[in-house]
Amino acid sequence: MRFFDERMLTLARWVSERYVAPLASVLTRLTPPRVASEEPEPSVGGVEVRGVGSGGVGRAEDFGPVTPAILPDNYRNGHALLAAIGERRAAGFVLRPAPEDEAALAVETVAACLAAGRRAIVLVPEARPVPATAAAVLGVFGDRAVAFLGGDRRARYRTWLEVADGRGDVIVGTRPAVYAPVRDLGLIYVSRESHPAHREDRAPYSHVRDVALQRTRVEGATAVFSALCPSSETASIGLPEVASTSRRWPAVEIVAPGPEGRAPRLVQALRQAGRGFIYSPLRGYGMAQVCRSCGASATCSACGGLLRIEDRVVRCVVCEAEGRCASCGGASFGIRRGGAERIEEWAATVARAKVRRIERPRLPRDGEVLIGGAEVVRDLGPAGLDLVAIVDADLAERSAGLNSRARAVSVWMEAIAWAQPGGRVIVQATRPRDPAIQAVVRGNPARFLEDDRGRRADAGFPVAAPVFRVAGARGLEEHLAGFDPIMLLTSATGDQTVCLLTLAPDRLPRFGRTMRDLAARGEVSRVEAEPHL
Repeated sequence: MRFFDERMLTLARWVSERYVAPLASVLTRLTPPRVASEEPEPSVGGVEVRGVGSGGVGRAEDFGPVTPAILPDNYRNGHALLAAIGERRAAGFVLRPAPEDEAALAVETVAACLAAGRRAIVLVPEARPVPATAAAVLGVFGDRAVAFLGGDRRARYRTWLEVADGRGDVIVGTRPAVYAPVRDLGLIYVSRESHPAHREDRAPYSHVRDVALQRTRVEGATAVFSALCPSSETASIGLPEVASTSRRWPAVEIVAPGPEGRAPRLVQALRQAGRGFIYSPLRGYGMAQVCRSCGASATCSACGGLLRIEDRVVRCVVCEAEGRCASCGGASFGIRRGGAERIEEWAATVARAKVRRIERPRLPRDGEVLIGGAEVVRDLGPAGLDLVAIVDADLAERSAGLNSRARAVSVWMEAIAWAQPGGRVIVQATRPRDPAIQAVVRGNPARFLEDDRGRRADAGFPVAAPVFRVAGARGLEEHLAGFDPIMLLTSATGDQTVCLLTLAPDRLPRFGRTMRDLAARGEVSRVEAEPHL
C-alpha cells in the first residue's frame, strides 16, 4: 500500500526532474518499506484504504505550556515569520537562533502554525541521541506530537500509517519525514539545516532543504531553515533572515597555535575550568613522518596513504591497513605528535578537572573536560560550559572537499554555543582575519558565506548550480559537453567513464531527458545528483 495525493505526486515529479531520478524511485521514498502485518484487516465492504485523517487541529493552548514569545520583539523579521505562518501563504525564512533560543524558537513557530489551524513537520538531522530541539517539541506538544525518529521497519511503517490516518498535529523526524502524509500542512521547520545528514545518500540523492522548500510552495506553507551557520546553498536562495537584534554570543579569543595544541592561554584556562570541551578534528596520537629503518618518508605499503598512530597502533588513514613502510616494509616510525589522544595526554597533566576523550556525543559533567571531533558536536541543549576550545582550526583551510570549510565553521559555532552565556572560548589559528575565523568571533557567518560562494565559483562549482556525477560508457564526455557545462571533469578506466559536471540551472530539464534516453540505450549506468565533493 502506498499513499500519495495530487500534491504529493506534484512534489514527487519535481524531485524526479530536479535530481534526474526515475519517478518510480522517488515514489518509493514517500513511504517506509511496507510491513503488511501492520496494515488493518479488510473491512466488510472490501479493503480499507488509508488516507490522511479529517480530524481538526487543536488550539495551541491545548498542547500544554508554551515558551513565552521570543520572535516578535527579539528577532529581526520575527513579525514577518509569524505573519507568514498565520496567513497561510507560501514563504521561506532563514533563522539564525541565539544559542539559548534554539529549541524555544522551534516550539514558538510550531505553536503559531497550530494556532492558525494547520499542522507542522519538524526535521532534525539525527535520531540518536534525540536532539534537544526534537525533545523540546515532543515534550511541549505531548500526545499531539508524533516522533518519526529511527526504529525498526515495523515501528516506522506503523508510525507512518498512523500519521496517514491523521494522528498528530506535529511530526518530528529525520529526513524521510519531509514526505510525511500530513494534511493541512502549514510549516516545515528544518533544524541545523547545514548538517550533512539532511542529504539523502541513496537515489534520488535529494536534500531536505530543496524538498522542503518545494513542498511548502505546493502546499502554501512556510519553510524555516534554522542554523547557527546556514549552508552556502540556503544563504544563496535570498530568503529573509530572522536573527537576534542583540549580540548573544560568547567572547572568542584567537590565539596562536601551541605545539600539539598546547597554547599557553589554553593551558591556563584548563587549570581553572570545572566543565569544558576541546574540539580536535584530528584523531589519534600523531602522524608517522619517517621510517626509522630506512629513513624514507612514511607512507602506506598497500596504497601510499599517510600513516597515523591511534590506540598505540599505526594504520593507514586511507585503507586502514597495518602500518608498513612502502620502501622497506619496516614498522617503526618517527611520529609527529598531535591529535585528540595527545591532547588528552598533556591536558590531563594541567587541568584541575578529569580529562576524557569521547566518541559518543554527551555534555561534560561537573569536574570534567571532554575531547572530541565533529561526530560528538550535536544538538544537546544548553550546556553553560566554563571553557570551549577549538584546536587545529587551520586544518579546515587544507581539508579536501568543497564544503569542508563551511562544515568546519558550522561545527565550530555549534561547539562554541555550549559556552553561552558566560563561558570562555579559545580558538587556535594562525590567520585571525580569515573569514572563517571571523565568523566564529562575531557569531555571524555572513562574510564567510560570501567568501565561500566566491571560492566555489572560482573552483567551477558555483553555489545553486546543479552538480552531477554520471557514470557510463565511452563517449559519455561528448554527450555531456553538448550542454556547455560550467565544469566538466572526466576519468576513464577500461570501458567505464565517470564525469563530474556543473550545469546552469536552465539546462537541467534537457539534461534530464538526455540522461534518461542514454540510460535506456545502456550508455549511462548511474546519475548521482549533488555528490559529496
